[in-house]
Amino acid sequence: MGKSIALFGTSADPPTIGHKKILEELSRIYAFTISYVSNNPNKKHIEDISIRSHLLKTLIEDLDNPKILFNQSVSSQWAIDSIKKCKEIYEFNNLDFVIGSDLIKDIFYWKNFDKIILEVNFFIILREGYPIESKTLKMLENYKVKFKISTIKIPDTSSSQFRLNFNCSNLPTALIDIVKKNNLYESTKLVE
Repeated sequence: MGKSIALFGTSADPPTIGHKKILEELSRIYAFTISYVSNNPNKKHIEDISIRSHLLKTLIEDLDNPKILFNQSVSSQWAIDSIKKCKEIYEFNNLDFVIGSDLIKDIFYWKNFDKIILEVNFFIILREGYPIESKTLKMLENYKVKFKISTIKIPDTSSSQFRLNFNCSNLPTALIDIVKKNNLYESTKLVE
């Protein structure tokens, strides 16, 4: 395939309206967006990966967009493994790895960073309160990292914010009942 593909892995603990907006916007830019849930080795996850992946899959099914694919089989806590699995399954080379600006400075310490930067371009989504610092930009240039900074505007919300304030308005509508019925994320505290 010669088309650009976005690979959007997320810990999605839980998926929020921010994740939904990112997926919708990526589908306007890319031929396909492949999404999955992973365990971030630098985060403590509240719900198990099976629950989080079910929530993301439900969100993607609700979007009903043939350009957005959920594929949990590419999931790994290591980006390099997810990238390689994705390339094997879909047989393409033109891959953009989607990452939030809150995590971009961490990539230099990722397992196999030197291999990752040969395999993908980074598509950086700016998050409120996480500007890309000039020293990070300089490091990206020094390491010859191929990257684009997105102009996508996403809601100022995050999974961790949701877990702090339990506000249903931060959850995609398709997930609210699942979260409540299964008492996920201490949903007895949820506010409408």
